Amino acid sequence: MRFARPRRTSLGIALAAGLALSLVACGGDGEKSANGLEKSSITVGVMPITEGAAVQIAINKGFFKAEGLDVKLRTVTGAAEALPLLKSGQIQLAHGGHVGIIQAHASKTYKLKIVSEASSMTKNLNGVLVPKDSPIKSPKDLAGKKVGTNAIGNQNSLLLRATLEPFGVKVDEKKDVVVAPFPNQEQLLKQKKVDAVVVPEPFVTQMQQSIGARILTDFSSGPTKDFPITGFAATEEFAAENPKTVAAFQRAFAKAQAVASDRAVLQEAMSKFTKMPPQLVSVVTLNGYPTSTSATRIQRVADVMKQFGYLQEPFDAKTIVLQTG
Repeated sequence: MRFARPRRTSLGIALAAGLALSLVACGGDGEKSANGLEKSSITVGVMPITEGAAVQIAINKGFFKAEGLDVKLRTVTGAAEALPLLKSGQIQLAHGGHVGIIQAHASKTYKLKIVSEASSMTKNLNGVLVPKDSPIKSPKDLAGKKVGTNAIGNQNSLLLRATLEPFGVKVDEKKDVVVAPFPNQEQLLKQKKVDAVVVPEPFVTQMQQSIGARILTDFSSGPTKDFPITGFAATEEFAAENPKTVAAFQRAFAKAQAVASDRAVLQEAMSKFTKMPPQLVSVVTLNGYPTSTSATRIQRVADVMKQFGYLQEPFDAKTIVLQTG
């Protein structure tokens, strides 16, 4: 089903408001609940994007409350910000990319457990965009070209490498990648400082509307088809000491994931989760919402990380994943 496209100003306002949103920043010291949970109150670090919105849905619909769990939210930008908060005990669960979580665990900087999968790859959720009049017609044409994205050595750069590998293209991140925040990628493309950009939603939609950018390729096929993207992690210590609390979160979150792809439900949640307007939610590409957590699926992430040098040694996902379903 096709939806009307909102103006780019709405997208820009939504993005700025979403990034600026500050949710509740306290909690996590709840006493044992009547339901037998080790903690009745926890604080969860969340990125205010559609990929983590099921947390708000679970709050809205009373799924956490039914489990005897009071969940408070604290906004984070990703794993890099969330993991130190997790380690210090300021939050008990953190939403972040699987790549960052696995890297942190494998480096022994943190001891973590992935307790819930939050999102998976869908068509055009992330993509490589070029100007509408660009001579670049195929991913193989990106060889030696300047590419803009938000960071090197992260999940987006891994997705790019994996997607270009079948075309025989290797990206030299030190030479060919221009790093800038996602909101700045459109200007880089307009000013011809880069030949292509790697961006996620809502920037994919925004740049198509505002400057007519073309999607050269996305990450929904080949080695990253249905790729697990983000999840919620706890420290090993917290998971071991609070197994009933973690299980309660998993059950409630899975129920919310089951209805998160309903745009009406998502729109209601996003009005509280971020300032993204309903019309934006109605047009952006939605990620997949896994209703279980699988070490087999997460193993794909670790294997691709090893293939492209993001891990030095083979990594067994079973050591980090608390499976459900």
